[in-house]
Amino acid sequence: MKKKFKMKNLGCAHCAEKMVDVIQKIEGVQDVSINFVLQKMTLTADDNRFDQIVEEAKKAISKIEPDCTLA
Repeated sequence: MKKKFKMKNLGCAHCAEKMVDVIQKIEGVQDVSINFVLQKMTLTADDNRFDQIVEEAKKAISKIEPDCTLA
């Protein structure tokens, strides 16, 4: 499954790079990219674990940048 998410309060491009590095390591993630300028994340992951993967990605994002959320 592939889905795009709007990111709120993403403060810097370097943090976005860190997020991509961490999210790529989550089991079941096939591809992830974050466009800092558009404040969007595109995630491709296993269909049967997609919701769980999104939750893990949200936790990883909040550890790197606590004010950043997915919408």
